[in-house]
Amino acid sequence: MKRLKNIRSLFMIQLMVIYTRYLLGAAFVFASIIKMKGLRFTSSSGELAPINTSLHYFETMYQSDLYWKFLGLCQFLAGALLMTQVFSLLGAVVYFAVIVNIFMITLSYDFGFTPVITGAMLLANLLLLAWDWNKLKLFFNIQPNVENIDASTVLQNRIWAFTGTVLLLFTALYRVLNNSYDFLFWFLGSVFITITGFFVYIINRSLAKK
Repeated sequence: MKRLKNIRSLFMIQLMVIYTRYLLGAAFVFASIIKMKGLRFTSSSGELAPINTSLHYFETMYQSDLYWKFLGLCQFLAGALLMTQVFSLLGAVVYFAVIVNIFMITLSYDFGFTPVITGAMLLANLLLLAWDWNKLKLFFNIQPNVENIDASTVLQNRIWAFTGTVLLLFTALYRVLNNSYDFLFWFLGSVFITITGFFVYIINRSLAKK
């Protein structure tokens, strides 16, 4: 238990947790806005595609309208909660329910390489849940270890919540204004925001030590 606590206190491990939340959250928010706007997720209609293909499946969900928008809303909620850092545990729980469903869909149809991506997202989500396992114990009627509650100044620093909020707003605004499937500008903007947040944290930490 002491060894696990020492691992959790490592700066790089905590940084990986923070940025995994950003990555998973931003991916969901990016994908969710199109659905919430009632638009197709694919660039073309799959109406005439064979019924057992992924294109036809996407078209069926798109034509459902209400379910399509509901799925987008669930993705947005999960991603947004993760990115805030403050409500990341709730976000990880909601994310799990959605990503398991998406992963099984990509296994059920011919999505090519996509199951590897969704599988990696599922695995990363499971690791986030494992990170907060001590807090999740209450749901399984297990007494949490009080001394194991995160006391890290890294995870609790407000810069991560601020950075996540800026990333959330940038991603949402980009998708509201842009319906294209070109995400290069969004990707570069997201990298700039998250790297800036990291350097602001490092600078603040250095100033605090003086």
